[in-house]
Formats: sequence, C-alpha cells, structure tokens
Amino acid sequence: MYRIGFDNEKYVNIQSEKILERVNNFDKLYLEFGGKIFEDMHGSRVLPGFEPDIKIDLLKRLADKTEIVFAINAIDIVQNRMQGDHGTNYADHLLYLITRLQANNLFVSSVAITHYSELIAIQQLKRRLHKLGIAVYTHYVIPDYPYNLNLIMSEDGFGKNDYIETTRPLVVVSAPGSGSGKMATCMSQLYHEFIRGIKTGYSKFEKFPVWNLPLNHPINLAYEAATTNIMDQNMIDPFHLEIYGESTVNYNRDIEAFPVLNAMFEKIWGKSPYRSPTDMGVNMIKECITDEDVCKNAAKQEIIRRYFKLICDEYVYGGMRQEIQKLEFLMKAADTVETDRAVVPAARSKTAQTDSPAVAIELPCGKIVTGKTTPLLSAAASALINALKVLADISDNVDLISPNMIAPIQNLHHKYLGNKNHLLQVNEVLMALSISTATNPIATMVLDQIPHLANSQAHATTLLNQEVVGTLRDLGITVTCEPEET
Repeated sequence: MYRIGFDNEKYVNIQSEKILERVNNFDKLYLEFGGKIFEDMHGSRVLPGFEPDIKIDLLKRLADKTEIVFAINAIDIVQNRMQGDHGTNYADHLLYLITRLQANNLFVSSVAITHYSELIAIQQLKRRLHKLGIAVYTHYVIPDYPYNLNLIMSEDGFGKNDYIETTRPLVVVSAPGSGSGKMATCMSQLYHEFIRGIKTGYSKFEKFPVWNLPLNHPINLAYEAATTNIMDQNMIDPFHLEIYGESTVNYNRDIEAFPVLNAMFEKIWGKSPYRSPTDMGVNMIKECITDEDVCKNAAKQEIIRRYFKLICDEYVYGGMRQEIQKLEFLMKAADTVETDRAVVPAARSKTAQTDSPAVAIELPCGKIVTGKTTPLLSAAASALINALKVLADISDNVDLISPNMIAPIQNLHHKYLGNKNHLLQVNEVLMALSISTATNPIATMVLDQIPHLANSQAHATTLLNQEVVGTLRDLGITVTCEPEET
C-alpha cells in the first residue's frame, strides 16, 4: 500500500531558508547543484511524498535572487555522450533543461564549456545557445588539476578561464550530467571574484547521502545502489568526526577532494570557511521525513528495483558483474531480498500456474492484480486491463475490447509491419480502449481510472521492451523484469 513518508512543502520551506542563510553571508554565493533538476524519480521513490520536480519549486521560491549557470564538458559534446533517462545526448539535454527552466520563468544566464576546444560540434552548440540568448564562456584544461595548486591559482590556471558575468546574489551551477565540471566552474569563479574584490561563497545543494542518517540506513544504501555505474561509496566523514566528534555521512568523491578544495579556499580567502565536506552541504532531508518506516521500506524497494535493472542489463549487454555484486552486498546490508518486492512472488506464481509470461501489478491500495500472455494480449497488456477493471469495479469476465477490433491490429503487425509478435502491447491496448469509448461507456469508465494507477508497482517474468517500460512509467507504474525472453 502506498503511504506518504515525506513532507514536500516543509522541505521546500526549510531548504530554501537554509540556502538564503548562506547567501546572506556573502555578496554572492555559488551553489553547486547536483543531480536532476527535473523528474527526480529516485527521490520520489525513496521518499514517498517527495515531488519529482521539487527542485523547481525551490528555485521558484528563490527566483528573484537566483541565476543559473550550466557547465558542460567539451569531451562529452564531441563524444556524443548520452543522457540515459531521456535517450538524448548531453548537448541536446542541456538545451532541453534551459528551455524548460525558461518556461518556468527562471533565469538561465550562461553556459561554461569546460575542457574547451575549437571543434565543429562545440561551435554548433555555441550557435544554438546564442540563439536562445545564452552567453557562452570557455574554461580550459589545467595540467595536474586539482593537485598543482600554484598553477591552478594563477593566471595560467583559473586565470585563463573566461570570467562568467553574473548579476544576482545566488548563482546556481548545474549540468546535464556527471563529470561536467560544476565544482571546477565554481572554483574558477571564486578565484576571479576574489581578484575583483567580491566577497564570494561556495556551497553544495545536497540530497543524498543524507548526512545525519546512519551510514547503513536504507535511504543512504539506496543512493549507493543508484550510483553503482560510478561506484560511489558512502563513508563516515573523517574530517567532521575528528573536529566535531559527530558521525556524519558523505560520499567518497567529496571526502577525497576535500583536502584539495580546502587548500583552494585557503589560497583564495586566506582561511577556509569549512572544516569538513559535510559543512559544505545544505541538506534538510532528514528533518522532513514524517514516517521513517515508510521511507525505509521504500528505499529497500528501490535497492531491489536497481538489482533487477542490473541483472537485466547484464543479460542484454553483459559487463555488469561488478555492479551486480555491489547490489547484492547492498541488499544484504539493507536486510532485504528480491521477494520482499510483493509483485515478484505474485508474478512468478502466475507464471508457474499458467506456464507463460506474467505480470503482476500492485495498486496503491495494496491489491495485487496479475495478467498472463493470451492469444490476443501480452502479459503487460493483460495485467493493465485487469488492474483498470479492478479500479473501475468492472467484472473480470467483461470484454473491454472487442476481438473484432483486435484482429485488424494483429493483421497490421503480421502482414504489413513484419512483426512476429502479433500480441497487443500496452500502448496499443490503451489506443483500442480510447477508440472503444465512442460506443462503449464501460470503456470510458475504465479509462477514467488511469490517474489512479500512479504509484503502482509491477513485475514481469519476462524482459519488457523499452517502449512498454516507458508507457508504464508514464502511467505512474514502476516496473521490474526478469532476465528472461519469450
């Protein structure tokens, strides 16, 4: 059963207040803004009640003081690096983010292209950005960065980078993905602002890991599960523990980088304002958890979901053994197993009964509905129809779609599109239901239940293609699969 465990409105209020407290200590604050700006589905899965676009609400709260600067790595542009969730390259995703932010009346002032070089793909991106009214600045590779501090803090280091002209007291530095150079962009600006006599600060917008939850709390373990591709590891912050005698959680990259960052701060300001990596972050997640048991369970479910995603990726692509071993370790640390995901045993049981692929859907009310592969419908389509019938309180023996409507679609698949699989998929069933509403009022009742699918869980005993997974995701259903093909 879906239950709320996080106070979204409280988080927006107190996180924005804490950021403003830091802004007020300086003429200008550079806030490194990691993670996804839009559609933070990990946060919403791990913290039920956390809205996927919560960062936009927060930025709107601070809009009059804020401008946004993006960093993007030239290497990612040239190599056409892809942004996994959207299936677009980094350059296109950057433009998507800018236009969406502008549509929300948020001020995006500029883009810093890090590791800059004069290549055609980079020049093309610059022209596209200029058409959007976005200023473009160039930052260069510094030899031995970040360890050669004397070079970094000189005219031949950060001094070679363009100075990014900013006009507001809070400068949010974000990126289309990891490795774009957000922190280096902030540090370069601190150097240039210091030369200009501007009292400038730096901080990090943090969500995960949650610094004031235990190291092996399921929420923090779920963060590690989400970052197995870059092998992030949660750690006790040794600097914070030594100085304050307080055990706090950070992750390996920030802890490893802190001595160098601290030395940079000392070079710029004479004295660092931070005594630990934890000090740098603004993270009020724990204070907004209203039901810890709900969030613990949701985090365990996320770890299981990540595990199924990896074993399917290993089946299709290979090369995931190290990541799978990490997920198995995290599941053990969280004291959970794959069958703790209620739809997993339900789907497997249906397959055992019918000797065919099956899908189980757990509705937000807690009821589990199953569907099997039939001569007309895929297992996912069957389960979806059955779930909508339950929500609409329609008898299971009522045919929502006439076989006479299904036959022409199957004929199209087989005769003209050359598809061996003639079964109707999820999107086709939804289209057929929509057409049926013209003559069948029951179909209208069923389609009206679609919003009530939000926050459902599903599991398939067979691999589902990305189109099906995407359609289910659009319906608000989080789905996992077995690495089996039909």
